Amino acid sequence: MSRLYDKYKDTIKQELKKELDVNIMQVPRLEKIVVNSGVGEATQNIKVLDKVMEELGIITGQKPILRRARKSIASFRLREGMPVGASVTLRGKRMYEFMDRLISVVIPRIKDFRGLSPNSFDGRGNYSLAIKDQLVFPEINYNKVDKVKGMTITFVTSAQTNDMGKALLKHMGIPFRK
Repeated sequence: MSRLYDKYKDTIKQELKKELDVNIMQVPRLEKIVVNSGVGEATQNIKVLDKVMEELGIITGQKPILRRARKSIASFRLREGMPVGASVTLRGKRMYEFMDRLISVVIPRIKDFRGLSPNSFDGRGNYSLAIKDQLVFPEINYNKVDKVKGMTITFVTSAQTNDMGKALLKHMGIPFRK
């Protein structure tokens, strides 16, 4: 399947079983990765959203879904149903390949990187990280980018606690700050 999945299946699963002292079926696993990009200026210029969707598709290898506003906010000039962002949900083979590329190629290219914050867990073992610009991905052509846009990457795990989720992600290669 994927290099990272094989590593998880062969070694990480056994290490986590011993470290967490749980049944093999209780060992946390990665369920999905959600890559989300919100575009606030899409309310004035809808063309910006097309570029974001194209770039997300190139980065993830999957067609993004257009996200619409759930409610109207007058101060933002936002009406219910207006397009405001794009997201991609990765599962299976694509998920592991994306995570492998993220760990081995993208994270080392982040400027002034000192490790990811260990405080971005949601209380149920899921982890979110924000990337300020899409240029750290090697798939993006620097000359074709008109504006730098960020994105949020969420790792959804089957862990019940933050400690279990952190142990899983640490074993998979996510570099957390000390």
